[in-house]
Amino acid sequence: MGKSRLRMEKRLCPEPYRQVHLHRKAVSMRRYGNRFLPGAAAKTAVLCGWTESCRAVILFLKRQRRKGGNAKNTKGETFMREPLAQRLRPKTLAQVCGQQHLLGEGRVFRRTVESGRIPNMIFYGPSGVGKTTVARIIAENSGMRLHKLNGTSCGTSDIKAVLSDIGTLGAQNGILLYLDEIQYLNKKQQQSLLECIEAGTVTLIASTTENPYFYIYNALLSRCSVFEFKSLTAADIRQGLQTAVQRLADEENTEILLQPEALDYLAQSAGGDMRKALGSLEFAATAAMSDENHTVSLEMVQQVAQRTAMRYDKLGDDHYDIVSAYQKSMRGSDPDAALHYLARLLEAGDLPSACRRLMVCACEDVGLAWPQVIPIVKAAVDIANAVGLPEARLPLADAVILVATAPKSNSGHDAINAAMADVQAGRTGPIPRQLQNKHYDGEDAEVKGQHYKYAHSYPGHWVEQQYLPDALVGKKYYEFGDNKNEQAFKAYWDRIKGKK
Repeated sequence: MGKSRLRMEKRLCPEPYRQVHLHRKAVSMRRYGNRFLPGAAAKTAVLCGWTESCRAVILFLKRQRRKGGNAKNTKGETFMREPLAQRLRPKTLAQVCGQQHLLGEGRVFRRTVESGRIPNMIFYGPSGVGKTTVARIIAENSGMRLHKLNGTSCGTSDIKAVLSDIGTLGAQNGILLYLDEIQYLNKKQQQSLLECIEAGTVTLIASTTENPYFYIYNALLSRCSVFEFKSLTAADIRQGLQTAVQRLADEENTEILLQPEALDYLAQSAGGDMRKALGSLEFAATAAMSDENHTVSLEMVQQVAQRTAMRYDKLGDDHYDIVSAYQKSMRGSDPDAALHYLARLLEAGDLPSACRRLMVCACEDVGLAWPQVIPIVKAAVDIANAVGLPEARLPLADAVILVATAPKSNSGHDAINAAMADVQAGRTGPIPRQLQNKHYDGEDAEVKGQHYKYAHSYPGHWVEQQYLPDALVGKKYYEFGDNKNEQAFKAYWDRIKGKK
């Protein structure tokens, strides 16, 4: 290597020797013309502030994009750009769309983060709402030695490699471990972090799409503050899309028009997922660049986002939230809301859950107020399972409307729960002698004093006798509901039993 080149490298590359080979590639590109610079080298050059190399890299990539699409190296290999969502990832908390309950001015979360004292935190929420983005912003501005791991690919050895930096010169300001998808780590892997987190030698920022109280080890959870990230609103996504359009126009060095109807459709169809919305926009914008007017129309985005990105995971919180809202809407006698949640279940293909909760609601929430609804609902469920989707929506819709608009009573539900509570608490006692099976008594049944009174032998098919065990005599489990059916039964038995 010539002395002049060596001096240039020393001037442009003040980083440790492990980065020198990357700078050589940058210099080589400048020397030999428009050759492809590997993405890793280009990124490193930008991050390290190698002014001359950066300028050459940026100009080269811009020229290639203006020529149409992806850059190519001298061998004709295609250089794939990062997705738009990755290129647009915010650099500051102020640039993050949504999550104002955490990031709004004056909020405790934001004030704590901006103070520079980073506590152990776990971010919980659906995908595409900014968990990873916020974690990266905090980590990169912390001044601590940053390590990034992903729970889907890391193992115990990777965690030990992070811990080996404790006490080194490079980690004199502390170590910050950013752990994405922490729910995929097993118990042993999570436990390996406990000691250093407890001692404060490692600060943990973790993110997960699953409920941390179900998937994260309790001892680790108790050492972290949990913050919930909520789904983005259509307004939040609309704001991000407008920024993205401008970014795409700058990259392509041309104007890109996004019709207001297309913008609204993308914002609504993303299902609160910014990553989904940006992906759809980039796809449609790429197609629009081949047109003379460079316009992203409603028809174009409808072709890209044909189905709404509805959040649903049969094993996650979204499933339980939807089926819960589904039954509670029927219980609350709101047929419109009940049909909405039924549609979400069917759109996700979850026919079993839709059928099961419908039958449960018929028994639990309508119950004795109109017991005839139970076989009707069962028949509708049988038809739905026989014909399958999409036709199953018809009998289920009829049954859901019927249950939602039916009179309600949970008297049976309350009665059996009260009875089971006594049994579970051990409040039982021996069965009254007259109710025991006399066949087991042998020939001396009468001597043993079994004097059962056969109800059908008495007027009104009723006779007063003790049925509950001695320890529970006088206990009331069932109370007649205040509906027409049960009140009619109550009046009947009051008359039979001689009550007013």
